[in-house]
Amino acid sequence: MSVVQGMKTMDPKVPSKTQELTYELKVKQVMRKNVTSLKPDSTMNEVRRILRDNKISGIPVVDGDKLVGIVTIEDLLICLHELGVRGIDEKVKSRMTKNVITVYSDEPIIRVVGKFEKTGYGRFPVVDRNKKKLVGIITKGDIIEGLLRKLEIDYLKEEIHTYRASHIFTDINSNGSTLILRYRIIGGEFTKAGEQTSKLRKNLLRLGFMPETIRRVAISAFEAEMNIVIYTTEGELIANIQPDKIMINAIDSGPGIPDVKKAMRPGYSTAPDWVRELGFGAGMGLPNIKSYSDEMTLESEVNKGTNLNFVVYTKK
Repeated sequence: MSVVQGMKTMDPKVPSKTQELTYELKVKQVMRKNVTSLKPDSTMNEVRRILRDNKISGIPVVDGDKLVGIVTIEDLLICLHELGVRGIDEKVKSRMTKNVITVYSDEPIIRVVGKFEKTGYGRFPVVDRNKKKLVGIITKGDIIEGLLRKLEIDYLKEEIHTYRASHIFTDINSNGSTLILRYRIIGGEFTKAGEQTSKLRKNLLRLGFMPETIRRVAISAFEAEMNIVIYTTEGELIANIQPDKIMINAIDSGPGIPDVKKAMRPGYSTAPDWVRELGFGAGMGLPNIKSYSDEMTLESEVNKGTNLNFVVYTKK
């Protein structure tokens, strides 16, 4: 059995509201749905006109509903440089990039931010996970605008309130009370990834915990939920909520972690290529949990499963 016990984070980070929203928001909530596209037999002259009229730098190329490529302002400039004025009659299919990096409409924004940083690209076509058809396009600007809109909405809902420990604890006559919430997670259901954490977050809001506390719990719980979705057939998040702390237990009966110390290294991941292509398995899950929690313990046995516990103390 691989075990890391008593891991206590010294001065854990407090995530910003923006960081929390990158986990909560999905691509479909911030992407642009009305996408201008071209056919493979369109000409580079059409590319020039669309780029100029729409003030954009790239255009998806579709055959029916299927995304087959993307053509950019760089492709247009290279074409004109090589062929001169004859380049405007060149077919898009001969100049477009065919192996396009895409994102799924149900991916959390945090995964897309990572792709932008890794690739240096300015835009990604958005496709439906099941039908694989083009449904939108997303840029860094779209993410910023979406975050600003959500920040304004959430600010009105929660930031202007005075937070206190919920009356659910103070009204019960006992020496100590604990509220237990359980959330079942099904492995492999990427379209539903994060839903259980979202339910937990809403319940913590209703209980009146401070926003900073909720953000730390939500990001850590999301990472724990994603690990269950990626690596196991099923698991469970169990939240033990007390006035002074929130304890989360993420358990599963999956393949286990052979080397826990190695798994704690940022960027280390055993996720298969197909999972990475879905936008998951970046190897930051456990390090993020350690970073945002006050205490963390992890026990794992190969072919038996994993038991992850982390604690976030509430702010007085």
